[in-house]
Amino acid sequence: MTSSAHPDREVLARLGAQVRARLATQPRAVRLEDERIELYVLEGFCDLQACAHLIGLIDDCASPSCLLEDEPRHAAYRTSYSSDIDQDDAQVRRLESRLCGLTGIAPSRSETAQGQRYHCGQYFEEHCDWFDTRSGYWEHESRCGGQRSWTAMLYLNAVEEGGTTDFTRIAFSVHPRPGALLLWNNALPDGSPNPYTMHAARPVLRGAKYVVTKWFRSHDWQ
Repeated sequence: MTSSAHPDREVLARLGAQVRARLATQPRAVRLEDERIELYVLEGFCDLQACAHLIGLIDDCASPSCLLEDEPRHAAYRTSYSSDIDQDDAQVRRLESRLCGLTGIAPSRSETAQGQRYHCGQYFEEHCDWFDTRSGYWEHESRCGGQRSWTAMLYLNAVEEGGTTDFTRIAFSVHPRPGALLLWNNALPDGSPNPYTMHAARPVLRGAKYVVTKWFRSHDWQ
């Protein structure tokens, strides 16, 4: 598509190249061997004590998750709980600083870290993290940071059964492991949205699932 169809395409292409080069120097960042998607796994990114602390913060503020759509989808599309977590907390500040350091993306381009909790039976159906620039919400999002570039997803606990993150277009599934970080580029190398980043949080069948997600933007986030 043209740059007018994806207004942040050029900056996303540059940002993707910068992060890609930086991660190539990180031996702990293991890239998925699938050329359709830039997806990395870093085991043990966060220690168990920090994970437990972040779980407590999520429990303190979690509320029913919502969607960005102008017209809300069926209530059963997303049944998890989520909320921004305390930005003044020392562990949260350290985590955000480490994620910016890992990617090389300026803190000014990062959204507030969000905590997510899935109890038994809860899930989030197939979705993408990039914004549909044809939607009504894009006018607002374009003014407060533009398109999402990279997603960082930190797993805080092991789920007894279920609760996988499934990348539905490439048949790749991730089982939550405490402290493991999942990092992916929401754009193709040319900066346009990558359809292979579509993913779903499958239902938790036993236990609970806790995650912290941080999204980065193409411009400074307001």
